[in-house]
Amino acid sequence: MSAAAIGRDAVKLLFVDDEFIEFRSLKKTIATLTDPPVDMVYAQSVSDALAKLATGSFDLILLDNRLLPNDDFRQTAPKLRAAGYTGPIGIVSMDVSDGYFQQFQDYGVDFRIGKDEIDVETLQHIIREYVRYDMPDVWKDDYNV
Repeated sequence: MSAAAIGRDAVKLLFVDDEFIEFRSLKKTIATLTDPPVDMVYAQSVSDALAKLATGSFDLILLDNRLLPNDDFRQTAPKLRAAGYTGPIGIVSMDVSDGYFQQFQDYGVDFRIGKDEIDVETLQHIIREYVRYDMPDVWKDDYNV
């Protein structure tokens, strides 16, 4: 993405995964996403993510389910919340069918998604739903009345 495309309107996404190849793959997918533009930052661990959170703000975090030395998102997501992050967190995993994924909201997670489900349309939906929700005009109150 060009520097001109990354501006005030760009969505700042923090991608946390211990496999750099996953970041490269998602970055290629996001490269085709132009509306809205996305500025993606990589963190290889939860401690790396916490350091990045301390130096900047992010609109969305995509967090790999399993990061060493933690077992899964039940240990990592609460650390991000404890650091003061209040934005949406999505858990990314190869398989989101395990039973413990059903309690994702109990751990401060907003949604879960399989790695094979991530494409441009899905990313646009996630951003519109969790980051830039535009309320229809008919729902907005008219305070001029």
